[in-house]
Amino acid sequence: MAWRCWARAAGPRPHRLALLLLQPRRGFRRARPRPEEPPAAAAEARPVPPSPRRSLCPPSPTAAAGRPSPRRLVKPLLFAVGFTGSAFGSAAIWQYESLKSRVQTYFEEARADWMDKVRPQKRGDFRKQINSWWNNLTEGQRTVTGIIAANVFVFCLWRLPGMRRIMFTYFTSNPSSRALCSPMLLSTFSHFSLFHMAANMYVLWSFSSSIVSLLGCEQFIAVYLSAGVISTFVSYVAKMATGRFEPSLGASGAIMTVLAAVCTKMPEAKLAIILLPMFTFTAGSALKAIIAFDTAGLALGWRLFDHAAHLGGALFGMWYVTYGHELIWKNREPLVKAWHEMRTKNTGKGGGGRSN
Repeated sequence: MAWRCWARAAGPRPHRLALLLLQPRRGFRRARPRPEEPPAAAAEARPVPPSPRRSLCPPSPTAAAGRPSPRRLVKPLLFAVGFTGSAFGSAAIWQYESLKSRVQTYFEEARADWMDKVRPQKRGDFRKQINSWWNNLTEGQRTVTGIIAANVFVFCLWRLPGMRRIMFTYFTSNPSSRALCSPMLLSTFSHFSLFHMAANMYVLWSFSSSIVSLLGCEQFIAVYLSAGVISTFVSYVAKMATGRFEPSLGASGAIMTVLAAVCTKMPEAKLAIILLPMFTFTAGSALKAIIAFDTAGLALGWRLFDHAAHLGGALFGMWYVTYGHELIWKNREPLVKAWHEMRTKNTGKGGGGRSN
């Protein structure tokens, strides 16, 4: 889930030099320095966040004073629209290139199979075992393997003390932060808690086969990345409206899009909780319960999860499989045609040059 973390609001401690300058002068005598505050009293004066939060979120730097202007949402809005369009356009071109190379790949695989039969096989070949494991995965599982690897890599970066400032700036999303646009995407791959990451990746792995068989590999990647950016923008809007500017991180917004899309298209599918497999329920009921929970959390001001990002991701997933697929993906033909003509023209020029 997309956890929230609070910034420490420790007041500025006066510098010792400033204390000396504020002492009244007595001739040429040096003013007696004011005794410093004991460490125990200083620790009691600082508000400390609840202990459970420390394991779920990184210790946050001091929050910036003042309420940011709503005009700061204009740039994230333009980024969300531009990134979504670029993601779907790139996915359409990717699908075109994949279809074009399938014939060549087929002949290469046939030749590789023939060579494996001719060459003597090595027993216990680790590479062969990896290939066998990879080939036994579904297309959806192979697709999300890269996403899971990226999340694990970013999780490892959080463990490096020297990377903390960079991670806070670019891998947590907050409308009051200095960086606004890049965290909308990067925070989708960012987890500080191992349990948080494991839960999100397990849900993604569980629904990977269904969502990829529903949308295809290329369209799924475009939907997933766009969902991360759009859900973060919804979180920005909610934080501006409520005035609560806690940083958020996690893939929950994008995963909620995947879950909502599958549950909307297959509402009668049976689901179960991993720790309670004896209790089953329909996908439609699960989606209604999740939306009701996040709506209540947003209305009542619960701060454990980023409920606005969850709702934004779920609504985007429901909208896309109902209307967005027809409006966006089905109208990709002009772009693919233009790309095909450009590729054909460049190939023709290259061929003409070689013939001369």
